[in-house]
Amino acid sequence: MERRGLLHAGTALAATALTTTVASPAHAARRRPTFVLVHGANGNGYSFAPLAAELALAGFGAVPVDLPGHGPAANYPASYQSPQDLAAFADAPSPTLAGTALADNADHVAGIVRRAAAHGPVILLGQSMGGATVTLAADRVPGLITRLVYLSAFCCTAFRSVADAFGSPEAAGSLLGDIPPVGDPARTGVLRTNWRAAEVVAPAKAALAADYDEAAFGAVLNGFEPDEAAAVATDDARGDRRRWGRVPRTYVRFTADRAIPLALQDRMIADADAATPGNRFTVHSLRAPHLGPQDAAVLMDVLAGLA
Repeated sequence: MERRGLLHAGTALAATALTTTVASPAHAARRRPTFVLVHGANGNGYSFAPLAAELALAGFGAVPVDLPGHGPAANYPASYQSPQDLAAFADAPSPTLAGTALADNADHVAGIVRRAAAHGPVILLGQSMGGATVTLAADRVPGLITRLVYLSAFCCTAFRSVADAFGSPEAAGSLLGDIPPVGDPARTGVLRTNWRAAEVVAPAKAALAADYDEAAFGAVLNGFEPDEAAAVATDDARGDRRRWGRVPRTYVRFTADRAIPLALQDRMIADADAATPGNRFTVHSLRAPHLGPQDAAVLMDVLAGLA
């Protein structure tokens, strides 16, 4: 099951982008797309800060999203702080994420798309487990999305859920299972990781960011949130072919990904194309680990060509 993920994003940046970039009359006149950026498990909008800056500098709108229970609403219990109380941390229910469903994420993102679409075209982007959210958000507002973009992300059509995808033969090479979990999701309602534990660092780097330098990965690691809603990985993540299936879509393959192996990425692309043969993925490939290129400008080169 998806363990943890991945991209992290700042609420202040999101608010600034929505206020200054999306609402700008010049932006509306140019009709340049606004990119709505959706993070994966254990993430928030902060990891999109470098990409959002590149997008804004190129004249696009950029709205990094904090999904429900993430960002300012994330759970950082006292037992997770220093000194840590590991027994309490393993047992404490999450006050913000226990009970959160994939549908809650999709409703939240659909609401943001509605606001952004009032000012021009919207490109909705999801990374990792954020792909499940953008698929169901597109079911809700297909006519308001110019294009869906999946960054090494889950796109479930033949697979019912993210967890089902991880149970497939194509996922056998994933290293996410090497990252030790904390606690029992049946008690806490969440998938929990102690990102501050020494034994987590090496397997997390191998799975998520093998080619990042140590300083860059340290910064990323400190942005991860300890909790992710357990139901998001197990809820039905399949899009409606008549709604999600009619939105143009792009898949950016990360060929060095050791969390969602390339074989699983390709399986999901093929499954989606078979489900909607009249609306197939356009596909781009980058040699990047699960977190994407360390230099956001490399990804920007791909995204700018989609607008």
